[in-house]
Amino acid sequence: SLAPGLHTLGVMLPYTPLHHLILQRCDRPIVMTSGNRVDEPQCISNEAVRSQLSTIATYVLLHNRDIVNRVDDSVVRVTAGVPQVLRRARGYAPAPLQLPSGFESVPRILAMGSELKNTFCLLRPGQAILSQHLGDLEHAAAYQSYGHTLELYQQLFQYQPEAIALDRHPEYLSTKLGHDLAQNQALPTVTVQHHHAHIAACLADNGVPLTTPPVLGIALDGLGYGDHQQLWGGEFLLVDYRQSRRLAHLKPVALPGGEQAIRQPWRNTYAQLIAAFGPWETVQAQYGDVPLVQWLAQQPLGLLDQMVAQGLNTPLASSMGRLFDAVAAALGLCRETASYEGQGAVELEAMAAAGADPDGAGYGFGTLVDGADGAAWVLDPSPLWGQILADLRAEIPVETMAAKFHWGLGDTIATLAHRLAQHHHLSTVALSGGVWQNQLLTERVNQRLTNQGITVLIHRQVPANDGGLSLGQAVVAAAQLIPP
Repeated sequence: SLAPGLHTLGVMLPYTPLHHLILQRCDRPIVMTSGNRVDEPQCISNEAVRSQLSTIATYVLLHNRDIVNRVDDSVVRVTAGVPQVLRRARGYAPAPLQLPSGFESVPRILAMGSELKNTFCLLRPGQAILSQHLGDLEHAAAYQSYGHTLELYQQLFQYQPEAIALDRHPEYLSTKLGHDLAQNQALPTVTVQHHHAHIAACLADNGVPLTTPPVLGIALDGLGYGDHQQLWGGEFLLVDYRQSRRLAHLKPVALPGGEQAIRQPWRNTYAQLIAAFGPWETVQAQYGDVPLVQWLAQQPLGLLDQMVAQGLNTPLASSMGRLFDAVAAALGLCRETASYEGQGAVELEAMAAAGADPDGAGYGFGTLVDGADGAAWVLDPSPLWGQILADLRAEIPVETMAAKFHWGLGDTIATLAHRLAQHHHLSTVALSGGVWQNQLLTERVNQRLTNQGITVLIHRQVPANDGGLSLGQAVVAAAQLIPP
């Protein structure tokens, strides 16, 4: 019951004398969490603790020393035999990161980061100072903490930026604040595409020099603003620090209800089934005896169909994160509602780990040639849905199905990556985006590509998720501002 639906637990050792004093009489581990309400920053004053946590905590240990800088605990996981930072905070921030060769004389650039899992970055010659994890800016308390921490860092490091780097999404609060700062201080701005920033962060994390030839970047996440106001999230890119070009992507599928599709994963399952089979009547005719189809038939599908037909709040998205949600919901994992971001994906990984057979055959995907948007290849998940529905009908164990999804997806990504690398004469693949926090998928793809003689770069010092995005924004902006 500690971590429902998950197969891993985080472990923390006492790191202050106070911890040791409290725990010296305990002969067993204790369960702990941060001192805050859900989706809010930690309480850092005695007054805040009394007002916000009095109905939660039985006892409170107060202190007469103020907390000046709010910092979460870091989260690190071993992937492919090497520690990988998932949340960079206490113990890491604000220690500077050394930049690769070619960034010795960069301008001072402030990168504002993303909307979720936000960090900001202060770039200076040879170094990047990445803030601690600040959380999701859509919550007012987190946004207030973001502004306070930014002011604190600028004071501590006596930092005055010469330019500001921003995500392309116009509605990100970090982007809006960056525009305000640039206008008030008469500074230039550099807008960086979301997935270009992801891959650039991975390059910088791995010490790749500025003048390195392009690599193949595979950016898989929930959503990011792409070209032509499209929503991306399953991207194969030809990337260096200065520029990025789309080579392939996951087939776009509608998000019925927009953000509501993130909160209610079954909407993604329905959208995927319609994209794969056509009208809902076709799905019912072929698979009407499958419990998933019977369950979906009880939902307000007519309303969703009207929204899609009218183009009302149903944007298309090439999102790998939403595909994970759709498969998880199909298998009965947090089908109706997700209580936190990425819940379906992490529970699906936990199920796959329980039924993992590394040599087993996975679900197949399709690959379409010559995408209409200029990308050479389109990764099509349509074929996997017939296989999933057949296994549901046959009552195959959920653990086995989750494993088959992971292995099939990993092998498909590796095959397409190898094909693109050969075609474009590339020897290095960089993996970034929140989906690559999935240990099983990362290790599967890493193994397949390494066996084919390709160098694989994965995140180590900064998160693959949006917590590393500000570093990527900063180095892309610097590369574009430095004369070639």
